Amino acid sequence: MPIKRDINRLKLLANKLRNRVLDMCLSAGGHIASSFSCVETLVALYFGGILNVDPDNPDWEGRDRFILSKGHGETIFYAVLAEAGFFPEEKIQASYRCGDCFLGGHPDIRIPGVEVTTGALGHGLGIACGLSLAAKMDAKKHFQYVLMGDAECTEGSVWEAAMFASKQSLDNLIVIVDRNGIGSIDFTENYASLEPFATKWEAFGWDVQICNGHDFQELFDALLSAKSSLNQKPQLIIAETIKGKGIGFIENNPVWHARSLTSDDEIQRAKKELGQHTDES
Repeated sequence: MPIKRDINRLKLLANKLRNRVLDMCLSAGGHIASSFSCVETLVALYFGGILNVDPDNPDWEGRDRFILSKGHGETIFYAVLAEAGFFPEEKIQASYRCGDCFLGGHPDIRIPGVEVTTGALGHGLGIACGLSLAAKMDAKKHFQYVLMGDAECTEGSVWEAAMFASKQSLDNLIVIVDRNGIGSIDFTENYASLEPFATKWEAFGWDVQICNGHDFQELFDALLSAKSSLNQKPQLIIAETIKGKGIGFIENNPVWHARSLTSDDEIQRAKKELGQHTDES
């Protein structure tokens, strides 16, 4: 029986997690814009019946493997893992970029729910290819999911892995590219010609879909299509997103990749846009 997904509930959860990310970044730093562009993707995976994982048994052999290759999305990743029950939410306040820094600036394999230590861009896909090939050789049925950044796709190792995945017919590999069009300092097309992006992946032997990465129904349609494909190809979903989605003055502006909210005016405006109580409300 198909899973009934409550889109309105997921939208509320996405906003809740954006607020949590904002509070985390105001307290200890982090990457607001990079996290906000992929909130819906992670919510769809972890709370929409897509990923087969068990927070009470993170090392369960039959689980799907998720790799956050765009390591600067760590803030939302931690927020999602805590919300899903992989570790107590109190751990965020005690350890996110503070205290023992157990929840550091990049995902670490010691953290429950984190499969691979990431942050060095271009590595996540190659690792997932190895996991996917091993699963096929052992006749395992789980999937490997990778969330990559589009600027990450300027790395040569990404395209080496793309060729390998196609050659090995890794149909248990599903990659989502957060196509927000911005790298760490500029728009991607100003320094690397990614376009025609979909056509390039297709030329490398991948099955490619494009969706609105902030629309849950489009995300679910793409993810379910990728999971059910019988064409023996690795699957790529280009999720078109807005970097900084949710805070108007941060959206689609490269300067906010690493910049922090510093003034009281910026903080009040951000909280207001996300529906938090502010001194002005």
